[in-house]
Amino acid sequence: MVNLTFAVYSKTGTLMLGPVDTGTLWSDFGVPDCTEPSGDPIVLYDQLADRWILSQFTTSGLSDPNKPFWNCVAVSTTGDPTGTYYRYAFETEHFQYFPDYPKYGVWTDSYVITTREFGPTVEYGIGVYGLEKNKMINGQDARAVSFFLDGNDPEMLPLIGDGLLPADIDGKQKPRNDAAIPLVGTQDEGAGYGATFDALNVWDLKVKWRSTPAASLALAVQLPVAQFDSIFPCAPTSRDCLPQPGVTNQAQYLDILSYRQRPTWRLAYRNFKGYESLVTTQSVEAMPGVAGMRWYELRRTGTDYWLYQQGTYAPSDGVHRWMGSIAQDKRGDAALGYSVVNGTEVYPGIRYTGRLAGDPLGQMALGEGTVVKGTGVQLTTNSRWGDYTSMNVDPVDDCTFWYVNEYYTAAGQASSLAGWQTRVASFKLPGC
Repeated sequence: MVNLTFAVYSKTGTLMLGPVDTGTLWSDFGVPDCTEPSGDPIVLYDQLADRWILSQFTTSGLSDPNKPFWNCVAVSTTGDPTGTYYRYAFETEHFQYFPDYPKYGVWTDSYVITTREFGPTVEYGIGVYGLEKNKMINGQDARAVSFFLDGNDPEMLPLIGDGLLPADIDGKQKPRNDAAIPLVGTQDEGAGYGATFDALNVWDLKVKWRSTPAASLALAVQLPVAQFDSIFPCAPTSRDCLPQPGVTNQAQYLDILSYRQRPTWRLAYRNFKGYESLVTTQSVEAMPGVAGMRWYELRRTGTDYWLYQQGTYAPSDGVHRWMGSIAQDKRGDAALGYSVVNGTEVYPGIRYTGRLAGDPLGQMALGEGTVVKGTGVQLTTNSRWGDYTSMNVDPVDDCTFWYVNEYYTAAGQASSLAGWQTRVASFKLPGC
């Protein structure tokens, strides 16, 4: 899924469905707003239930103050993504709070959504929603529990930053039945939200689907991390920071996506029996004026979290690496994908790196691979870049990584359409 459309391919690249307007998933649905192709979509595979989850938010409330906002969720009725779907819409906890930047996670008995929510005036905070998964995969009426973490509270703001990521399960080993669902955010002492140190903030979401659902959300721990800068040194308040070959107008530079305090999707969870592992990443200023990828592995035993390792991937070659996504295979090897660009000869493209479980901590020791080289540049002046990159693990062998990101070609640059293109790549790390 990308903004406004989705398509289904076989693993060998055969187009099986689409591209299709995302709104068609909710044709003749009880909430008509879901039929509009509004954007910010997410697609997930729930291997525990053999279901596909496709989503988008609604935006009609932005122009009509009498309308609420919804998170629209479609769940496949079988494991076939080209087949039929059960459709759902979950209203935001506060009327007229827009659920921007929704991110989803699969858990054992809940699907989880986190959002950045804005009210009609100055209201801001993070929405957290637990959805009744067992009802949704059977097409039954499903309930939701919700929380709103108020960003206008100066004590709360550094704990939530610009977003939390919900854990998303990889692998066949389930969490224990009473395990809390982890949500993770980051805070940067230099980013203006009041944080006094750089850290990962871990929240615990607990949901029990009783006749009356019981749910709680609490800050579990703050884990100090190595210092990082999320505010890139370009023009004040600007996000248009990354130069492209041949582009001299800074309004056409690319969005660094680091200036907000949040990790980028996914928060990939895996249970290794003796411990649980969570990996995520964010864009940072790795060297003066150069973007790089900060990545983290957290672990949990029982209810205790700790930071097992962290690193910043930024070879000294002047190439900006940003908008990444990370996951682990069944051996604990990690693959990290990201966008690349510089102002001279590297056009917006896609690369990846990785580490084996036994490599020195904090290092992506396998070097760098290229998914696709860009051959064109983005010439729009809104400068937005992606947000939809995703590193995923094939549940069949639990070894193959599938990575999705955007890039530019010369033909795309010349196109009157969106211009950017999407690449889906697969690879394995040595030994898996």
